Amino acid sequence: MNENTPGDAREMLDLIDGQQRRVSREYRIPVVWLYTVWAVAWLVGFLALYLAQLSVFDPVAGGVVFGALIAGSIVASAVIGSRIGRGVRGDSQFAGAVYGVSWTVCSVAFALLGIGMIAQGLAGDFAGLYFPSAYALMCGTLYLAGAALWHDRLQLVLGLALLAVGAAAPFLGLGPNLLLMAVAGGVIFGAGATVTLRTLGSVSPRR
Repeated sequence: MNENTPGDAREMLDLIDGQQRRVSREYRIPVVWLYTVWAVAWLVGFLALYLAQLSVFDPVAGGVVFGALIAGSIVASAVIGSRIGRGVRGDSQFAGAVYGVSWTVCSVAFALLGIGMIAQGLAGDFAGLYFPSAYALMCGTLYLAGAALWHDRLQLVLGLALLAVGAAAPFLGLGPNLLLMAVAGGVIFGAGATVTLRTLGSVSPRR
């Protein structure tokens, strides 16, 4: 005899729904922090370089501030990206780990490419055009990869925006390109944090 009642089935569905909401919320909260970290890093870091270009800020100090912020953001991306799929086994866990490591690996590769070009005679002004755009293109590409992995339309939009900024910045010349990066980075990543934060309300556990 089947002793299940409609009430039991409803409770089971509520339990499943609650678990799905909890998992979704645990995924989104770290993403809010991740976008916020990058928004601050790009806004403050590139603004420091821009002010140094105008001789308003010490160039060495500007470089240190920028380097520390970007390095911190890369580390945060690697850690958060590798832990987004925490508790999930199989292909999803592997994809999350690879995605997290990709931030560090790609950052080192782009840096070595720039350093190699400088060693071969690339002028400082051109290096100042290369590095900002290179990392904008890197971030944009990785966000597209994240969009494909997690079917995230927000990452798709942010990735495309970063690719557009990275491709357009060199046409402005050294100085204005840094200001564009500062403003665009703050807006793009800030928008990502805001949109993700707003979605948390829709995935809050039901009471």
